[in-house]
Amino acid sequence: QPQLVESGGGSVQAGESLRLSCTVSGYFFNNYYMAWFRQAPGKGREGVAAAGVDGATTYADSVKGRFTVSKDYATKTLYLQMNNLKPEDTAMYYCAATTTVVVWPLLDSDYHYWGQGTQVTVSS
Repeated sequence: QPQLVESGGGSVQAGESLRLSCTVSGYFFNNYYMAWFRQAPGKGREGVAAAGVDGATTYADSVKGRFTVSKDYATKTLYLQMNNLKPEDTAMYYCAATTTVVVWPLLDSDYHYWGQGTQVTVSS
């Protein structure tokens, strides 16, 4: 079973940037469909961005044009570059992975492995 460890969260002002990292242990990184989710206090978990086995990406409408998801196969790391951050981006961000077929890339029930999360706080 892989372990996913997120890092890179923090507190920033609106308009600033952060880059989240998710390092994956295990042997099958190339076969993982991976995604970033977030959960704000009092709200449900929301899919933010996903990267398929072939590198194809999917984004939530709320982050299109601001966030970029990418994979580094050499270091087995999933990244989320977040630019022009807004207060509504404040949430705990989680990395997720699966080796099974993903029908809806931003649906959390499609993923089987999860990290512990990293907090992102954006103030106005």
